[in-house]
Formats: sequence, structure tokens, C-alpha cells
Amino acid sequence: MDKLTEIFTLQKQFNDEVIEKRNLGDISQQEWIKNYAIALYVELGEFLNETNFKWWKNPKEINLPALKEELVDILHFFISLCIRCGMDADELHSMYIEKNKENILRQQGKSDKKGYEPV
Repeated sequence: MDKLTEIFTLQKQFNDEVIEKRNLGDISQQEWIKNYAIALYVELGEFLNETNFKWWKNPKEINLPALKEELVDILHFFISLCIRCGMDADELHSMYIEKNKENILRQQGKSDKKGYEPV
């Protein structure tokens, strides 16, 4: 099993256990997607709090272990969203590869997408 597939498998197992233990089986698909999106947003805020984004405060040394922990929390909710939307590790990988190719074409000015023409 590759690493991404393992992450998806572990996250699905965790999500299923939480749903069962906390009697959350009646929550709608739309509600799950909204809840995971909110949780992801909150984790992004916690990540940002570990950086020096507050220009009006004295800079602090970045706590790299705390920053990495927040990235892992973000990944948990991102993968949960993927799973809820019916995406598995293979589909995420495939879509990422295709989007990456398009992003490269855009930066090279070779995309049909407007706004990326060569300067």
C-alpha cells in the first residue's frame, strides 16, 4: 500500500469509528461537507497563528514542530473532505497530476485559460 492510500484508509477508519461511537450517522452529506470545510478553515487559522502574519506585533521565532502539527491536522480534514466527496487516493493523485500539468502550461503562457498570456 502506498503512503497516500494508507492515509486515506486510516482516515476513513477513524471517521467511521467517530460516526459510530458518537451516533453521527444521521448527518447529511451536505452537512458533513460543510462541517469538514469549517474544521479545515479553523485548522488553517491555527497554522497561521504559528507564523508571523501579524505585522503589528513583534516577530517571534516560528515553532516548526507546532507548524508541522497544524499541517497534519489540515491534512486530516482535507482527506476527510476528499472521502466525503467520493474521492480516493488514486483519483486525488490523478487529478493532481492533471491540474499540475495545466498549472505549468499556464505559467508558460501555453494554456487556453485567459489571464496567463505571456508578458
